[in-house]
Amino acid sequence: MRSEDDDRSKRVETERFKAYTYEELTARDKANLDITWLRDPSLDDADNLPAPEVLAAEIVEDLQAALEEFAAIAETLQQARGEGPTAEAAPVAD
Repeated sequence: MRSEDDDRSKRVETERFKAYTYEELTARDKANLDITWLRDPSLDDADNLPAPEVLAAEIVEDLQAALEEFAAIAETLQQARGEGPTAEAAPVAD
């Protein structure tokens, strides 16, 4: 999340950051500033889309699985530092 103090207009050019004007960018060969979204051809037919409640349940399931994996990683890191219940390294799921 960006801080309110993170005003990008106040950035100073450095070795790793250089500001370019719109004219400099469009003058480049093959410059293209068009924004396009990649389309998923399997979603073109709205009649074959899963029901919203099915999509919501799948999203919840995916997020819960991801949370469990991150919790296991956090526990392993705590144990490696000697902060967890045991100092043994817990196996991490692939």
